[in-house]
Amino acid sequence: MSTADTQPDMQAPDIQSLESAYRGRSARVAVVGLGYVGLPLALALTGAGFTVTGFDIDPAKAAALNGGRSYIRQIADGRVAEAVATGRFRATTDADAFAACDAVIVCVPTPLSPQREPDLSFVEASTRLIRDRLRRGQLVILESTTWPGTTDEVMRPILEETGLASGRDFFLAYSPEREDPGNIDFTTSTIPKVVGGDDEGARRLAVALYEQVVPQVVPVSGTRAAEATKLTENIFRSVNIALVNELKIVFEPMGIDIWEVIEAAKTKPFGFMPFYPGPGLGGHCIPIDPFYLTWKAREYQISTRFIELAGEVNTMMPRHVVDRLALALDRQAGIGLSRSRILLVGMAYKKNVDDSRESPGLRLMEMLLERGAAVEYHDPFIPVLPVTREHAALAGRRSVEWTAERLAGFDAAVIVTDHDGIDWQGLAAHCPLVIDTRNAMRAVEGFADRIVKA
Repeated sequence: MSTADTQPDMQAPDIQSLESAYRGRSARVAVVGLGYVGLPLALALTGAGFTVTGFDIDPAKAAALNGGRSYIRQIADGRVAEAVATGRFRATTDADAFAACDAVIVCVPTPLSPQREPDLSFVEASTRLIRDRLRRGQLVILESTTWPGTTDEVMRPILEETGLASGRDFFLAYSPEREDPGNIDFTTSTIPKVVGGDDEGARRLAVALYEQVVPQVVPVSGTRAAEATKLTENIFRSVNIALVNELKIVFEPMGIDIWEVIEAAKTKPFGFMPFYPGPGLGGHCIPIDPFYLTWKAREYQISTRFIELAGEVNTMMPRHVVDRLALALDRQAGIGLSRSRILLVGMAYKKNVDDSRESPGLRLMEMLLERGAAVEYHDPFIPVLPVTREHAALAGRRSVEWTAERLAGFDAAVIVTDHDGIDWQGLAAHCPLVIDTRNAMRAVEGFADRIVKA
């Protein structure tokens, strides 16, 4: 029996009363998916005064949170314990908790399939869980990054299988997450939120909710505009990173240091924004999001050549690093990759985080192993490589200790991630060759003959 069948004569929800509940913070909110996006949001909502239920399919996460413990390095145990102590936050694996909530916010992964196409299986599964408990007056919000049209083409039909209608019986909105793990200058509670509704009522309610949590809410015309906003933000970064990566390759044979050029160029007070090269893109957004738009564009017979070219440039960076390493080993040590011992420094996708999703370090390790090298890694934030979809064979490898003796045993080190706190001077002193993809060795004194930028 559908939810609609159990409520045949109920009147349409009163928007003004619902809006007052959000502005008065008496509404109950569920957050689906307690990862790098969902957990910070749940804590921010709790801190703003809402009663929050965090849902995750992983019972270990729910148990840790209810015990006042965090499993994300950037979130201290104390923040979780404080939220639990208010009596307004709890974590659960029971989706029936959605029925008691006024708003349900979905923050689940949106990866790519092995064919590099959008994989919305987590969004669809979460929406079905909500559907089975949907009631009149509920607000459902998607925060996961996705292609324009997902909210109304994928989520709305699933929810309307109940017989309830969006805009009449329940409300549907999209507000893209803007988390930047490791960024100490901006947190969930200080970053403006873009909000688009499936109708005007949904937008009003979503705005009323988020205005209690963040300093600025930016309403847009609809869910598609909000979905496109997030893709535009990340494609902007992808394209500009590809540009400096290509400039790096162009400048290298000319003897020009791309890092020096960028430092000089950014002194221009207008018309320039610095982006930096690296060994490849990583994380849950920039390597993935452009493919969501290119996939959707094909439906309209549109070729996204510029975006795809940027993706090709960024994707080739690990191979460029391996080629630079092989050349340096040949010239400076007279050995080939197949007889070398290589240390990868950093496996996180960015500095000072414990997240290795889509990290270029994983691809670099695979490529070096394929070439016959003996490869190990050191990362103080990732003691053990986790299981990943595309690099399952690397799971379980452990970070090696950082000692002079250990460093001296490698033929070369490749800097993948420039974590703070790593002894770069010691690396240069003890390792005979350092391939620097992050300009991490810029302050090292001496040993210039051992350092090769890539």
